[in-house]
Amino acid sequence: MERIDVVAAIVEHDELFLACRRRPERGGQWEFPGGKVEAGESVDAAVARELREELDIEVISGDVFTTVEHGELRIIFVLASLADERPTRSTDHDQLEWLALEELTSVEWADADRSAVERLLTIRR
Repeated sequence: MERIDVVAAIVEHDELFLACRRRPERGGQWEFPGGKVEAGESVDAAVARELREELDIEVISGDVFTTVEHGELRIIFVLASLADERPTRSTDHDQLEWLALEELTSVEWADADRSAVERLLTIRR
């Protein structure tokens, strides 16, 4: 099975984290925004491109936070901050929420993202 690299941005702004809900036809669960890393693309470039395409925002990538193997996917979670205004719409999601650390467990996260949320809660508490 060929592994597919995917990036997911843990975007923090004013001590709130961006959570995006997949459209119902894609499961309706919450996730950190991101997508597939293209051939020859760096993780930082993939984060910037995906968030520009999905959310029409610019972000500043930080460190890799964690990597999760999920089936054929290797999801690279990257810390990020906004370089400009908050997103107001998404091409891939039907809802965007800014959640405080203690609110992160109030939504149903996709399986792969749940482990990143749990790690974030452990480190930040």
